[in-house]
Amino acid sequence: MIKLGITGGIGSGKSTICKIFETLGVPVYYADDRAKSIMTSNAVVKKAILSLFGVDAYFRNGRLNRAFISQAVFQNPVLREKMNQIVHPAVIEDGRRWQEAQTADITLKEAALLIQSGSYKELDYIILVTCPEEIRIQRVMKRNRMNRQAVVARIKSQLSEAEMKEYADWIVVNDGSQSVIAQVLKIYRQLKAH
Repeated sequence: MIKLGITGGIGSGKSTICKIFETLGVPVYYADDRAKSIMTSNAVVKKAILSLFGVDAYFRNGRLNRAFISQAVFQNPVLREKMNQIVHPAVIEDGRRWQEAQTADITLKEAALLIQSGSYKELDYIILVTCPEEIRIQRVMKRNRMNRQAVVARIKSQLSEAEMKEYADWIVVNDGSQSVIAQVLKIYRQLKAH
């Protein structure tokens, strides 16, 4: 089994690339989505988040107050690091269990913080999705209904594309100027030829 990872900054289009891989029969583990689920379903994680942020971290119905937490962690790097120390190990373990249950020749783990969390070390190859920053800003403003300043703060909190390129085995350019399907098919064929 080939274990692929895919990463890229917010708004780069990781999910779009993952959907193409899924149509090729590659199962995808969406780490960011799983993290959201784990933060409400894992009692140990939930207790640690409450301890770090207080009762405002969750709504009365048990749902995570994402707006409250996002604002707190993106303004405070120390708080962000503490949050990552709570969530990343739980997501990495969840990803391992998912991986063990897979039977496909190729699997794909999608995570914005694939490199920062250290989970890239458990993968065979890394795909980086790149896109010019202005396009990413516009995408995220539209998708997440965020203002420009909030999106830029998120981008600045992540590794730069240049830093991520050092870990990448393949780069998919998702700026609308070239076919992402053709780029994914090329990678897929190279992997199948292994």
